[in-house]
Amino acid sequence: MIVSKKFIPSLFTILNAICGFMSVISSSHGEYEQAIYFICYAAIFDVFDGMVARILHTSSDFGVELDSLSDVVSFGFAPSFLLYSFFFKDYNAIGILVSSLVLAFGAIRLARFNISLTGYTKDVFYGIPVPMAALIICSYVLFYHDKVFTPQLSEKFIFGLTIFVSLMMVSKFRYPAMPSFNLRTVKERPLIFIGLLTAAVVSILTKGLAVFPITVLYIFYGVVNTFIPVKEKKKIRH
Repeated sequence: MIVSKKFIPSLFTILNAICGFMSVISSSHGEYEQAIYFICYAAIFDVFDGMVARILHTSSDFGVELDSLSDVVSFGFAPSFLLYSFFFKDYNAIGILVSSLVLAFGAIRLARFNISLTGYTKDVFYGIPVPMAALIICSYVLFYHDKVFTPQLSEKFIFGLTIFVSLMMVSKFRYPAMPSFNLRTVKERPLIFIGLLTAAVVSILTKGLAVFPITVLYIFYGVVNTFIPVKEKKKIRH
């Protein structure tokens, strides 16, 4: 039986959700590093499902909804459960409330995006994307927790970071959408591609250490871009 090409992007989306589920299982067993890696794997599949859908011209309402449901699992519930298991379970009700913010605001962010979507692509997002929020939290926990601050100060920082990132997901700050990887968009949006390439190279050379500062810079780029928009040649999406 030959699988229709319109289902190929959905296979990546399902793998995204499965990675989120595996992350939750890892966190429940106290394997927090493995849990973070599964969230990172989910982010890779999340990038590929959209990329494949654009290449195959198979974007659909079904794909959009499935992608959002998978993102809630992998970048909402999984990091929230990780935070609760690793940091916040000793804080009782306050710990539950704070750790659930990533899930709650992530779901709101995705629902708001879906109802505002016209067509299947956008040049601009409002609020940081849910996968980015998860990567910010995961990269800090993996590379910087207990290494920059004392354990006590690091836990306080995690409280602040979780609240801040959650609020940024539902903010009105403008962020550029992930562009299509083709020659036309490279010519039309060169700054975005230069930034993505530089971030990827630096992250690889530093073995992941640069991911957290790069994602923090991304947050503040959106804040600055909201008040002082970077002028780029507009393109029409079909």
